[in-house]
Amino acid sequence: MATKSGLWVAGLACVGLLLAACGNGDEAGQTDANSSADTQSTESVSLIFGTGGTSGSYYPIGGALKRVFEDSDLVDQVQVVSTGASVQNINNIEDGTNQLAIVMSDVAYDAINGQGQFEGREADIKTIAGLYPNVVQVVATANSGIESVADMKGKRIGVGKVGSGVEQSAQKVLEAAGMSYDDLARVSHTGYADSVTEMSNGNLDAAFFTSGVPNSSITGLMQNTDVNFVNVDGETAANLLDKYPYYEKYEIPAGAPERYDLDNAVNTVAIRNLLIVPASMSDEVSRDLAKRFYDYLGTDKVSVGALKQFDRSRMGRDVVVPLAAGAQSFYDSLGDDAASDASDSEQTGEGSASDSSQDQTQASDS
Repeated sequence: MATKSGLWVAGLACVGLLLAACGNGDEAGQTDANSSADTQSTESVSLIFGTGGTSGSYYPIGGALKRVFEDSDLVDQVQVVSTGASVQNINNIEDGTNQLAIVMSDVAYDAINGQGQFEGREADIKTIAGLYPNVVQVVATANSGIESVADMKGKRIGVGKVGSGVEQSAQKVLEAAGMSYDDLARVSHTGYADSVTEMSNGNLDAAFFTSGVPNSSITGLMQNTDVNFVNVDGETAANLLDKYPYYEKYEIPAGAPERYDLDNAVNTVAIRNLLIVPASMSDEVSRDLAKRFYDYLGTDKVSVGALKQFDRSRMGRDVVVPLAAGAQSFYDSLGDDAASDASDSEQTGEGSASDSSQDQTQASDS
């Protein structure tokens, strides 16, 4: 009897040990799973940064932000690549070639709505930050008789290279004024340099330049040719802003030596550039990118002209492509700090659309 009892007790002990082992195994499994999840959420990522041509402003911005973003524990490395700019950058993000890019708002707006060059396919992209504006600058020779957009009828006009952001702006401005290419005497698909040459030689009456202010091609033209800036305002501007939400009003001020030193202010419109990422980017990474960019713009280390006096209080505001959730969370956390930045900008004349860019570059990258 005693032997049987001993065997029974021993059997219970073995069962207890087995159950304990099973319990420890489940616990260990859960711990391993949690550890794996934690490791995955904090694992650093590599980013390929799509910019634009090496002579434009997107490429040096990419070079500057490379160092800023690589300081993050969440970013392993950033490779900055020269691309065909906005359209190609969005395509590259869509197919996974790029994970970060700079684009113009008009192209990005078409992409998320599946229209224009993105007809039938909606891009799944998000914004990290709104950047400086590309300003629609229309310059005419003084003897052309062009004082308004309507005066371009029957004239020879440079509209930018085929498919460029400059040409898209030119077409939309003409449309807003109730005109098309058919109303012009000649349409010249010339880039900045060729437009300047043709105007200097008397072969063009006016040309569109969509870029930061000042545009060095315009500055060069003004040294040798009498020109006047054409306002894009009134009903033309109203039509643009009503139909295309990515346009905003912009004033090139008078008497500003760093911005053409004009006798009279020019009222026109502008399109902001955006820093975008795939919608699939983790909230943790998108928040850190937004924070590091914001902090960088508050230092004296900013060396690229397009970002030098960037109004960082507007980074998370008025963007036509929704912010990434992590970036939105960061901007929401700024609270009073952002309001203080905006107030300081207004006091120094940097807060409005008319003064938010001090871009010294020549080219639009779109």
